Amino acid sequence: MAEPISRPGVRVAARVLLVDPAQRLLLFHGVDPHVPDESFWFTAGGGVEPGEDLLAGARRELREETGLWLPPDRLVGPVWLRRVRFSFEGVEYDSDEWFFLAALTDPAEVDTAGFTDLENRTVRGHRWWGADDLRRTTETVYPLQLAELLPGLLADGWDGRLRLID
Repeated sequence: MAEPISRPGVRVAARVLLVDPAQRLLLFHGVDPHVPDESFWFTAGGGVEPGEDLLAGARRELREETGLWLPPDRLVGPVWLRRVRFSFEGVEYDSDEWFFLAALTDPAEVDTAGFTDLENRTVRGHRWWGADDLRRTTETVYPLQLAELLPGLLADGWDGRLRLID
């Protein structure tokens, strides 16, 4: 699937489940400046630009946020679709987030030099999370079903079907 099915007024985002050779997932730690006491963890990715397909958007976002440039065949999916409404910096969003899986074959250093001004203001850091970390945490992690769904996706691989998640 190259082009997302669009819904009027909906922000389309391409997100990447980036997994290292130890099967750990990269997550960023962020905060909404309007609610600074409530932090959360989230995957790499962001808004798809006009005229950009999902895969190109996922690859671009991954490059900007991690410094990693993966060839198109290294991203699998989209494996999940999350339809979500949220508020950020006082703006309400209705968003379709399309998730791709990318498994690294070698350890990689994350380089956030490509962050946008917004990301520099709102991202506090990043870390690699194992399945046990995701299950045990009391912190907010998006998508909310990540701890439940990611281990099966990594163990069994993608079956070619798009799964709607929360």
